[in-house]
Amino acid sequence: MATIFTKIINREIPASIVFENEKVIAFKDINPQAPVHILVVPKKEIATLNDVTKEDFEYITAIYQAIQEITKELGISEKGYRVITNCNSHGGQEVFHLHFHILGGEPLGALVK
Repeated sequence: MATIFTKIINREIPASIVFENEKVIAFKDINPQAPVHILVVPKKEIATLNDVTKEDFEYITAIYQAIQEITKELGISEKGYRVITNCNSHGGQEVFHLHFHILGGEPLGALVK
């Protein structure tokens, strides 16, 4: 069954896309946790970070290249931002299609107390 991210990639459901190339799509999170909250998703369905194979490394590289471009474009690269990937249920992963959160636009507090 296709994830919500695959449906966004296939344009079956709308999203506020901020970046796209042949390997990656990035869009605004519908429940933002910071002034800037972008999800960066590989166009290949990879369930979790644990499932990344050597053959998938090109997608991981493309994701980080996209993050660099997006953060520069949004004007947050110099002051700073956070990149988070949740893995499995204890890590807080809700959609089982690998994705990276870019959070920024204001000073961010500690992750854990």
